[in-house]
Amino acid sequence: MSVWQAHLVCVALVAADLLARTWRIQWFVRGLGHRLSAWQAFTLNVWGDAACALTPLRFGGEPARLAGMLRSRVPATAAFVAIGFEVLAAWPVILVLAGALAWRFAPEWWAAAGPMLAATARRMRVWFVLVVLVSALAWVAGRQLARVFAHQVRRPVARVRVYWRRMPLWPIVASVPCTLVNIVARVAILPVLALTLPHPPPLGPAALGSFALLYSQLVLPTPSGAGAVELGFLGGAAGDLGESGWLLLAWRFYSNGVGVVLGVWLAAHELGWPAVKELIRRIGRREAEPAPPA
Repeated sequence: MSVWQAHLVCVALVAADLLARTWRIQWFVRGLGHRLSAWQAFTLNVWGDAACALTPLRFGGEPARLAGMLRSRVPATAAFVAIGFEVLAAWPVILVLAGALAWRFAPEWWAAAGPMLAATARRMRVWFVLVVLVSALAWVAGRQLARVFAHQVRRPVARVRVYWRRMPLWPIVASVPCTLVNIVARVAILPVLALTLPHPPPLGPAALGSFALLYSQLVLPTPSGAGAVELGFLGGAAGDLGESGWLLLAWRFYSNGVGVVLGVWLAAHELGWPAVKELIRRIGRREAEPAPPA
């Protein structure tokens, strides 16, 4: 596959992912008896993507999406419940796909990636120590962000049972294919880019490695798993990708960068740059305030 063909396929994969997630959150909000246009759903999702990518432990993602729903006149409790149902409905699909990939490709993946990862760990001990230290600092910062945003969900939690009982079954069932498209599209980006190499790694192990690199970001404390993900990528977690630094940059752009660019641009377009700057300043001031006594 040529480089240009790979980029076109990656653009299509990103578009499919965004479209599937737009429909998914629309259906959950509609199931609760409220309206959310496709543009509003798209906007709040990319706001969440940008916030997830730029905050430790992805703590900014759901508050940003919640803010987008409130701006779209969805009641706070309904917005909170819709996001909760979306997350709960997605996790079984994620776990099933993870199990299927591991069952089918784990032995082949470990035979190829295991020695490379071990050699990288021995060769880059200092970088691993630095990643651990940065991750620990990011964990502390993430806890501060959690306290900053905690007050935004206290009231919805008190009334969540009412909306929880209102959710019909059809949005949950309809969300399953959307989640499949979301996962498959994101996981496929790295194997597609790898097909441009003179000697690409096998697709199955590359897909398992791509899945691991993507979803490890859910538990890594640094923004977008910065540091740890790059070490895993360069260490062979997705197979032998050679010295292709451009491939790492392209994968990061399509898997994280597009969301950041769209989210920041749409925030500035919808709210204006002064409002975005003021929001950043407010968050900074709240982080600097001492935590309330336990």
